[in-house]
Amino acid sequence: MKATVVAEIGSNWEGNVTKAKKIIRECKKAGADAVKFQMWRATDLYTKDHPNWNEIKKSELSFKITKKLKEYCDKEKIEFFCSAFYPEAVTYLTKIGVKKFKVASRTCKFIDPYSLEVLEEKNNSKKEIFISMGMGGDKKKISKIFKNKNITYCYCISEYPLSFEKINWKNAVKYDGFSDHTMDILAPVLFSILKKQKFSKRIYIEKHVKLSDSKGPDASTSITTEKLSEMIQQIRKIEKMKI
Repeated sequence: MKATVVAEIGSNWEGNVTKAKKIIRECKKAGADAVKFQMWRATDLYTKDHPNWNEIKKSELSFKITKKLKEYCDKEKIEFFCSAFYPEAVTYLTKIGVKKFKVASRTCKFIDPYSLEVLEEKNNSKKEIFISMGMGGDKKKISKIFKNKNITYCYCISEYPLSFEKINWKNAVKYDGFSDHTMDILAPVLFSILKKQKFSKRIYIEKHVKLSDSKGPDASTSITTEKLSEMIQQIRKIEKMKI
């Protein structure tokens, strides 16, 4: 079994490229296969009276910064990709050579202004697609949009943070992906063990990650890069287990 471990940085770069690069380095050092950012326009998803509006707006990824971070990841030899929330972002990410796209749970609910267009554009890209189903969503409709076969659905519960006790493991093991919002590393490690027992060849694990001094909106529901390292060490041991 091979686990692709993705460090979800989200808004934990806090609009600071230097901090973004530091998180990337630390995630690489921890053993992550990829880092993931989010490309959205604040006004598409939030209103200006949102309590975290300033932090959200500051963490908006421009095309220029996205290219800079992609090039830095290439230099550090760690994969870069994004959840993109508007069609132009998908087009741009394809242009600069990302190999994957993530579809967020909220996109599967078609609650954002460009959800359908984003899904169609990601399908047109013919890239590898990972889809979180944390809010439910119409899986049948989504499957019709994605005509290419390289899709991984992820078990996810859209609560931040998520209580470990709320995870339905009987349902979770039906998925090859696991997007985790608990505040510990037990859930991803347990998912890896259960999938190993099912002789899965390939799994995807995503975890929100921060630096110890991160203060953005995602910081309170993210683990540190030190905990990420501990998690990955356990998962790599599970990969090599003989059962």
